[in-house]
Amino acid sequence: MSETGWSARVLGGFRKTSERLSSNLNGVVGTAKLDDATLDDVEDALIISDLGPSAAARIRASLAEKRFGRDITERELKEAVAEEIAEILRPVAKPLDVTAFPRPQVILVIGVNGSGKTTTIAKLAHWFQEDDYAVMLAAGDTFRAAAIGQLQTWADRIDVPLIRGPEGGDPASIVFDAVKSATDRGTDALIVDTAGRLQNKRELMDELSKIRRVLGRINPEAPHDVVLVLDATNGQNALQQIETFREVAGVTGLVMTKLDGTARGGVLVAAAQQYGLPIHAIGVGEQIDDLRPFDPDLVARVIAGVA
Repeated sequence: MSETGWSARVLGGFRKTSERLSSNLNGVVGTAKLDDATLDDVEDALIISDLGPSAAARIRASLAEKRFGRDITERELKEAVAEEIAEILRPVAKPLDVTAFPRPQVILVIGVNGSGKTTTIAKLAHWFQEDDYAVMLAAGDTFRAAAIGQLQTWADRIDVPLIRGPEGGDPASIVFDAVKSATDRGTDALIVDTAGRLQNKRELMDELSKIRRVLGRINPEAPHDVVLVLDATNGQNALQQIETFREVAGVTGLVMTKLDGTARGGVLVAAAQQYGLPIHAIGVGEQIDDLRPFDPDLVARVIAGVA
């Protein structure tokens, strides 16, 4: 997909978010001075658009510091909001790179069931393949036969090996076998699916701790990444998922999926402001190449309605 095509896809994916914010910003100013009342309206519009109270307060304060009492048009206001959003997003825009030595780089992918986790794993694998890395998958979510089957389907489709075990098997044992196999084959990146259960945090924490211990016996640096997949349609509930998974899994970075068709893409900004975790990529569709590195300036302008 060309960069122009991807930009159009992002624009389409965030359209509901930008329309939601624009509808709340429209009419905030004609050409008027940026006063406290206008800033109140801007802050409210940002909160309503799922950017969260912390990010909204930060943007309001920065606008006040730079522009208070000055004439500003609606277009100028949106441009200013876009720049403030970009200021929040730029520090967390960090692509997921394969840098580990010795290989493989072990990437645990976590997230609640239904977040798009399995599809994201396949897209990440394809992403690495396009950079000529050898990739392997491991089916560490052994509690759902459907998860193993879905991952096998994707592995076959993109032609990468999958290490799997029986339904209900020991995930740590499967991960151990996968790391051994990946090491023997000279694989660059091993992407591991994990269970998405949050009903029993202790059980999930114990399982992930066991996986970490097993990995540590083979490579003390592994896992190199713990990537949390978030469903953008969950809006502010995604922040609670970050909080929980940080506690149980030591999240090192985020991927946001399902940005197509939701008005809640502003939660990306809330997550960046509140947690500062790297945002590796965003997904705006179901096709294999619908996952790309996170572009903070493009996303900021799209959210603010000036792209």
